[in-house]
Amino acid sequence: MKKIVLPSLALLFISNLNAQFWKLSDPINLPVNVNSAVAEEGTPIFSPDSSYLYFTRTFDPTNKGGEFDQDIWFSERSPQGTYSDAQQINGLNNKFNNAVVGINATGNRLYVLNSYDGKKDTKKGINVVEKSSDGSWGKPKSMVIPDLDIEGDFYGFHVTPDEKTIIISYKGPSTLGEEDLYVSELLNGEWSAPKHMGSTINTIGFEMSPFLSPNKDTLYFSSNGHGGKGDADIFYSVKTGSWTSWSTPINLGEPFNTEKFDAYFSYSEKYAYWASNRNGDKSDIYKVEIISPPPLAIACASTDVTIYEGNDGTATVNIEQGVPKYTYNWSNGDTQQTARNLVVGEYNVEVTDELGRKVSCTVNILQPDKPIEIIPVDDLAQTEIYFDLNSSFLNKQNKQTLDDFINKIKDRQELKITIESHCDARANNTYNIWLSQRRFNQTKKYLIKKGLKDQNISGVYKGEEELRFDCGENCTEEQHRENRRTTITTSKS
Repeated sequence: MKKIVLPSLALLFISNLNAQFWKLSDPINLPVNVNSAVAEEGTPIFSPDSSYLYFTRTFDPTNKGGEFDQDIWFSERSPQGTYSDAQQINGLNNKFNNAVVGINATGNRLYVLNSYDGKKDTKKGINVVEKSSDGSWGKPKSMVIPDLDIEGDFYGFHVTPDEKTIIISYKGPSTLGEEDLYVSELLNGEWSAPKHMGSTINTIGFEMSPFLSPNKDTLYFSSNGHGGKGDADIFYSVKTGSWTSWSTPINLGEPFNTEKFDAYFSYSEKYAYWASNRNGDKSDIYKVEIISPPPLAIACASTDVTIYEGNDGTATVNIEQGVPKYTYNWSNGDTQQTARNLVVGEYNVEVTDELGRKVSCTVNILQPDKPIEIIPVDDLAQTEIYFDLNSSFLNKQNKQTLDDFINKIKDRQELKITIESHCDARANNTYNIWLSQRRFNQTKKYLIKKGLKDQNISGVYKGEEELRFDCGENCTEEQHRENRRTTITTSKS
């Protein structure tokens, strides 16, 4: 397969999409409207709206320079995905090798291989050509890239749609191997001298047919120097800093790469295109449909604090779709899928999936109203139960005490009930808060089970904050028991 020039494209698909997350259709050889039986096709590049496919054709006897010439051809693509009969582009083909190497984002400017000065290879570079008001292409104008010193016959360019970056493949004085990748940037209206892109990308073999993602952080290229399946494989690498800092290239694998020559990767809308000679000596243009990973979508749920000024609220992220693994960043510093021990307030979470996509949502944790002031009700004002050490279990005596209390007030459902749960001080405060909360919950649950109204019951759990006997290690067992009290008080509304 003849090595030719890689074009640029106004990309409309997801950038930096690792191949491991792609779901792909089987490769499709473009129809005979594009791929001829006798010639070789390559360098597929679409107009920004994907309506025109530009490509090169070699070994076609109708080319301007004859069978061994390379011309620019194009085919109109319908919204249904069919292609018109390919034809040569007017005014841009001559007896030398011609190729489109870039299209700007608006589609009114083409970048083409520099073979228009009438003397083959006297100055290797690229030209820019403007679209005229009548829709035809004007005369190519040479672009100046200082210190561009191309040796040999094989070289290529990729101009990004924003017209600010050019990736160049060629053999020059600083090249490590047969053909290396370089970058030139438009700075203050002038192109910079090509900069070698480093030894992570470039090898002693050839690196060619570069293609940048829209945000310029992922580079696709073909190489025979990074191992692989055949004569040339397609790889990608992620930019980690400057133009010389890249991750270790990763082989795109099947269905892109075979034991033959595979190169000139690009993508447009939901399709990826490349050239391959897998089915013969001459290359054709292939495509696959990219079935994109599902968008990252989440929903948040929460449970409110159970008592006034409590801290038992929770907030949970439910992943509806996305690509695992996921990371969670809550506004309170929590990094788990469920944030716990929350007080009343607003909490935001940002979720990131394996592709680096981010979404966020917000929850509000509520709490019951502040307990009303207690107004004692004659002899029903207060009762107490006592829990065993480290226990929240309602023993038989506790249940009898609560049953007696309930029987006294069962005909007075308008009464409000306040529960205060306490612990002794023989464990740490965090544990004691947790334990007194469990004792509060068990007491409330029992009262509701016996017929009292949930909305009439409130209270607090205080751990060891209000010891009845602050006697430390000198407390008697009876004093410890008194400290483990849970007090139930009635009041009027």
